[in-house]
Amino acid sequence: MIDAARRKRVMRRSIKLGHCICDPKKPCPCDIFKEKNICLCAGERLEASDGPVRLTQMIEKPGCASKIDQAFLKEVLTKLPVFDDPRVLVGVPAGDDAGIYDMGNGTALVQTVDVFTPSVDDPYTFGQIAAANSVSDVYAMGGKPVTALSVLGFPVRKIADDALRQILVGGIDKMKEAKVAVVGGHSINDPEIKAGFAVTGLIDKSKIMTNAGAKPGDRLILTKPLGTGIVAFAGQLGRARAESTRAIERSMTALNKTASALMVKFGAHACTDVTGFSLMGHLTELAFRSGVEVEVVWDKIPVFEGVLDYVAASILPGATERNKASCSHLVKPAEDVPECAVDMCYDAQTSGGLLIAIDEDKADKLLDALHEKGVSEAAFIGTIVGKGEGVVNLVTDNSRPLPSAESAEAATAAAEDEKPAKDSNKFAKDRLDAYTKEAISIALAVLTKNEASLKKHVGIAKNKGFTPDEIDDAAKMALEIGGDSAKMFYEKNKD
Repeated sequence: MIDAARRKRVMRRSIKLGHCICDPKKPCPCDIFKEKNICLCAGERLEASDGPVRLTQMIEKPGCASKIDQAFLKEVLTKLPVFDDPRVLVGVPAGDDAGIYDMGNGTALVQTVDVFTPSVDDPYTFGQIAAANSVSDVYAMGGKPVTALSVLGFPVRKIADDALRQILVGGIDKMKEAKVAVVGGHSINDPEIKAGFAVTGLIDKSKIMTNAGAKPGDRLILTKPLGTGIVAFAGQLGRARAESTRAIERSMTALNKTASALMVKFGAHACTDVTGFSLMGHLTELAFRSGVEVEVVWDKIPVFEGVLDYVAASILPGATERNKASCSHLVKPAEDVPECAVDMCYDAQTSGGLLIAIDEDKADKLLDALHEKGVSEAAFIGTIVGKGEGVVNLVTDNSRPLPSAESAEAATAAAEDEKPAKDSNKFAKDRLDAYTKEAISIALAVLTKNEASLKKHVGIAKNKGFTPDEIDDAAKMALEIGGDSAKMFYEKNKD
């Protein structure tokens, strides 16, 4: 029910100031008010759209691909002041999965925080993934997570309120499975959805697992397949097969709890979880911190259903290039490893598996135990070949050929046919507000390199109150797909 007095009071202030009090970039009355008779500044809510919310269509980069790249992060962290406390056993300089603080009685605290954008469409599933990913850092250290605080960014009143509730319920349910108490949290009104948890755990000081303990002769075990980032990106493009999407959802919601307990039981030397920095990013860090050199057999790396088709069809998200720029100086691919196979190893993972280094004499027993306890896709992927400076040699035994580009294109194009029939009323009036429609029009003009259309819609956007930065943001929606040619076209024609 509209509070007319409140609306009048708020809009009077906005009109006097010359812009919305809740968004200084927009005029008052804004297009939402004109088209839908809704004043968001006065606390009025948009009605939920028909059908389920598709979270991945509301964000730019899905999952852990939304994180800051490894090279830039390291550059910033090296300039931070050092906090010298002898009770900090593992801190920022270590570059490990979590921080560890000595409690002085043989027990230490393990602390971590992880927040990212949706990698799946369903809010409940996203909440589960956010929880599983957040506790994974504690498991990677060999610890036991105990409490958690939720961290949320959500576009309040822009999408159905129930989506927020479902994200929280999914996270809480997964934390219950992990035997972790959610004791509170923090939320902000954010135009892009984000979720995660700050997690505190406990660990025996004598059993701390870091990424710096790998030894020559160790074998490497990866407990989950690669490809979550690739499949999520294929889904954004409408080219992911249903079985691929289901496979990554099952994996991303699975806890690394069992794998953690078993690696501690069998006396592993080192561990890290594979997330946004990619297999190569996390492995080069483990190798560098341990002072060793590594050999990985590309054909032995487990991958999700369809990933090889997507890779061969060049469906590789932008995070791949950022990860490659961060650590490729330490990765030495053999000449017979296909370039796209190398690229696959830089895919940003969300809620990925544990990467474990363990003595060769114990490796088979650990792998057998993992399979027996349900971690069925765990596999040997390589060995620590000797002392070194963090180099990872990527080789192939030619046992896993890539699909041809033609068959991959056909396979991923066929995935579009599997999608549910679209709403026959998809162009119904008022499904999208005028601002969103204009941003999409700019993106489509850039993608199709239509100069007349671009100039027309940029002009309309300016008249609607778009700032130059907002116009650039609209164009950027097309650049990830259109590449350099689209970027050159936009730079030439935007003014």
